[in-house]
Amino acid sequence: MKQIPGTELLIKALREEGVDTVFGYPGGMVTDIFDELYNQDDIRLILPRHEQALVHEADGYARSTGKIGVCLVTSGPGATNTVTGIATAYYDSVPLLVLTGQVPCNLIGNDAFQEADIIGITRSICKYGLILKKREDLGRVLKEAFYIAQTGKPGPVIIDLPKDVMAQLGDSVYPDTVDIRGYKPSTGVHIGQLKKGIDLLKNAKKPLFLIGGGVNIAHAHEELTKLVEKTHIPVVTTIMGKGALDTDHPYYVGNIGMHGCYAGNMAISDCDVLFSIGTRFSDRVTSKISDFAKHAKIVHIDIDSSSISRNIVVDVPIVADAKEAIQAMLRYVKEADTAEWMNQIHAWADAHPLHMKKGHGITPEAIIQAINEHKENAIVVTDVGQHQMWTTQYLQMDASTRLLTSGGMGTMGYGLPGAVGAQLANPDKTVFCITGDGGMQMNIQEMATAVAEELPIVICIFNNHYLGMVRQMQALFYRRHYSGVCTRRRKTCPPRCGGPSSICPDYTPDFVKLADSYGCLGLRVQEEDQIKPALEQALANKKGPTIIEFVIACDDLVFPMVQGGKALNDMILDC
Repeated sequence: MKQIPGTELLIKALREEGVDTVFGYPGGMVTDIFDELYNQDDIRLILPRHEQALVHEADGYARSTGKIGVCLVTSGPGATNTVTGIATAYYDSVPLLVLTGQVPCNLIGNDAFQEADIIGITRSICKYGLILKKREDLGRVLKEAFYIAQTGKPGPVIIDLPKDVMAQLGDSVYPDTVDIRGYKPSTGVHIGQLKKGIDLLKNAKKPLFLIGGGVNIAHAHEELTKLVEKTHIPVVTTIMGKGALDTDHPYYVGNIGMHGCYAGNMAISDCDVLFSIGTRFSDRVTSKISDFAKHAKIVHIDIDSSSISRNIVVDVPIVADAKEAIQAMLRYVKEADTAEWMNQIHAWADAHPLHMKKGHGITPEAIIQAINEHKENAIVVTDVGQHQMWTTQYLQMDASTRLLTSGGMGTMGYGLPGAVGAQLANPDKTVFCITGDGGMQMNIQEMATAVAEELPIVICIFNNHYLGMVRQMQALFYRRHYSGVCTRRRKTCPPRCGGPSSICPDYTPDFVKLADSYGCLGLRVQEEDQIKPALEQALANKKGPTIIEFVIACDDLVFPMVQGGKALNDMILDC
């Protein structure tokens, strides 16, 4: 049998797994692997400008395609820089393979140059992690890594590759099958449990579907639509579940949770059966647990058994893939009489519609409504902050639209690199990056990656000169003590500041000039009638990214808002 080095078997494995893109940053312990990548033409190598952004780019690639995102970094700081990206993917169930270089085996544990125990560091934020100690295990370990990352509840897998092991000769066989003792992800639906949940729906007067990100991960948009249209049961979503049902569907109510719509939060609080599919019931969704759906029997379908009854104790637990469960439900469910219940929901929506007050300048709602005109065949990637919440409130979605955002981890800096990964994976789609002035600067170096790859991303910066989400909490709950949130602040500013005034310094950086320095188009929008022309100019620019800086008011807040620890029906609607 032919003997080949580990580096060559690695590339063979990537090919056989259908990998067409690797996001990699070189360094001493992975130079041999990069040399092997140089010798082939069917795997595209993307060079980001920072390892954190590299993982976010692989994440955006994976979320937008359903395929695994592959990362390659060197040891030490190269590996430790990936930690935030790995955690982001882990909490949002994104399939990644993170390959990290490691010092030779004889140096491990000796504080060698650029040595770090990346497996120990990431143990709690990855689905699986392993350091490769024997060359003969390489093929099996890689095959298992791909399988684990993509099956069951998806997630990141980390394989640490010592330089000497990868240089060793060994067999050239890459396995065809996987048999992992102790890892047998659920593939079926327990029909008996499912029928128990359906029986509760049959007797409900106020039934409600709560749809989470698991339905989007399972690509069950079509099946969910059929289920809703067959049962006439209204739907609310988590942020990660938005888009699982068209937002203009007559039975779609809206998002729930901390910044959920009034009607959605009231429906959760008043329903008598809550049928939940693919959500973890995080604190941002439930708020005060003792008051969450307290009048309801709760059914919970999730692929991860450990997520069921962990935060909210449920009446009917069902461990299953969301798509398979919905397909099975379609065989048994019947139309429900929800006319009176829908009238109540519509009354709540009419009493407190999602709408921003028209003040001075342009509103985020107006910007997103303009983006909605171009939503067909589009991917919208957000960063984290107020702009993220406004996007999840006002973005209109159908089967052709995808929303990518950091939900569980809430990672600032995700937006731009996530958009880079999504555009690389989907060159035929329009990609919008909606970010804030704070989040944009956390991975702003990826402008160079976007320019180098000639990616026509439309980057919409909502610039309110503050770290807006924290400022909002300080405005509402901390007596307007704006500590550490003003992004215009200089050393010469007064020690305490109650808000902007005529003596405030200019904002740094100038995003239009910054765009020019990267060799791309930069626009600034300060009036509402400039929004559509700016978007049209950006969409016409196919040679590279466009930055549009939307200057918005610093005191625009996201409403409704549920203060932490309060019940969902106890919403702040204005201030």
